[in-house]
Amino acid sequence: MSVTKSKAFFISILALGIFGIINTEMGIIGILPLIAENFGVSVSTAGLLVSLFALAVAISGPILPLLFSGYNRKGVMLLAIGLFVVSNVVSMFAPNFTIALIARIVPAFLHPVYVSVAFTAAASSVSPEMAPKAIGRVFMGLTAGMIIGIPIASFIADYANLEIAMLFFAVVNALTFLAILLFVPSLPVKQKQSYGSQVRILKKGVVWAAIFGAIFILSGMYATFSFFAEYLGRVTEMSSNTISLMLILFGLTGMIGNLLAGKLLTNNALKTAFVYPLVFVGSYLVLFLLGSFTVPMILLIAFWGVLFTFGLNISQYMITSSAPEAPDFSNGLFVAFSNLGVTIGTMVSGAFINGMGIQSVMWVGIVFLLLGFLSILLFIPLTRKSNIKDASKLAA
Repeated sequence: MSVTKSKAFFISILALGIFGIINTEMGIIGILPLIAENFGVSVSTAGLLVSLFALAVAISGPILPLLFSGYNRKGVMLLAIGLFVVSNVVSMFAPNFTIALIARIVPAFLHPVYVSVAFTAAASSVSPEMAPKAIGRVFMGLTAGMIIGIPIASFIADYANLEIAMLFFAVVNALTFLAILLFVPSLPVKQKQSYGSQVRILKKGVVWAAIFGAIFILSGMYATFSFFAEYLGRVTEMSSNTISLMLILFGLTGMIGNLLAGKLLTNNALKTAFVYPLVFVGSYLVLFLLGSFTVPMILLIAFWGVLFTFGLNISQYMITSSAPEAPDFSNGLFVAFSNLGVTIGTMVSGAFINGMGIQSVMWVGIVFLLLGFLSILLFIPLTRKSNIKDASKLAA
């Protein structure tokens, strides 16, 4: 196998791992009513399987990637994926809801550890200039898990049963575990950094500009996407089957967006970050104006999917590029604060829907994206200033 093909295979394994983890997190959304019925709880109680999972991710994001940053990355990935396999199996046979909930929360704490290590490993496998493209390919696993995982789990549960749907989560993670064990070489950390040297990045203004940019961008993305199905059902008046097809279209174009984002960030990262929120704001305006027209909405949904995954790539790029000296910790920060953005965007939009109707989600998204744009306006000069300092240090 050539070096290029070997690296592509390595990155594909990393992406499969993220797909398995995100699929475990998001895929369960489509089978919550069945879970509620199975354990004799309300749907809102069953929703704790989603909300507490996200909370565990947000809590562990800044901490555990830091603690695991000095260990062999292959071992860390095997630990994280192995725990997901065990938790998926326990969930299948859980005798009550409490056991099922514990089985969900425990592996969630290692979610940001795997994602952080996967991004770091992908970036370090190629030249620094090609890192955004490599990370963009890893993001394909995240996109697939978020978009495709929900309909796949629902389909399996409808045509088989709940246990088989849960088995699907376990199988994907088990395959990843075997792939890492057999095909990924040992990945020791060559220069172990002290925890203090990594936490010190939080003193940098450019890091905080990137963090707030990521929070606002993710809030703007999920202010609308969290209510994707409801918007298409109530405003565009699509049937449930058509909405399922639109989710698949959204996911497929999102994968294209990953590849395109990686290429553009590789060629001109700051210009891409600058233009992105403005283009997304324009798309939200068009979605608001043409929301009741089916054919234009299908085209807009395809474009929406591309922009959606662009936001994930750009947010990750901003945080990690602002602190290249602490890749594991900065990737952990991305996972934590992106989850915070998801929570904020969803909660704020939910409040506006109750008071102003479903179409208000587009305006909520616009406001968050504009706040993200202001953060990027601050991020760009701080980044350039930081790059000048680094260049002067090298010259000295």
